Amino acid sequence: MFFDTTLIELGSLFMSAFISSTLLPGGSELLLIYYVKNNPEGAWGYFIAVTIGNSLGAILTYYMGYYFSWGREKAQAKHQKAIFFCHKYGIYSLLLSWLPVVGDLLPLVAGWLKLAIIKSVICILTGKAIRYLMIVIPMLYFI
Repeated sequence: MFFDTTLIELGSLFMSAFISSTLLPGGSELLLIYYVKNNPEGAWGYFIAVTIGNSLGAILTYYMGYYFSWGREKAQAKHQKAIFFCHKYGIYSLLLSWLPVVGDLLPLVAGWLKLAIIKSVICILTGKAIRYLMIVIPMLYFI
């Protein structure tokens, strides 16, 4: 079945992914791997839940940057890298918002720079989906 998964599994994946995409640490990838390994029939449902959760968390981070100002002079070194990356590549830098450490900061900086929200959401969603597809597809077809 396409969505033969439990609400608890989907909810836990969603929350884990949401928390992971904010500035807090999380383990959505490990939870996704565990669920897909134990219930491959539910893989696409898991993929949708984890992608939406992670994307919504990044969008929240975008709005945190948009509405809460912070000075460039106070930014730490890792913030400076994200600022440089967003200035250089603009909206398209958000395709890499799935990367560890700096990826969590990209939506924050994009919001701070007031990059276009609709294009930002599309790039965030695309990047997050690719990230989780790189986990789900090999597990279903090669492992």
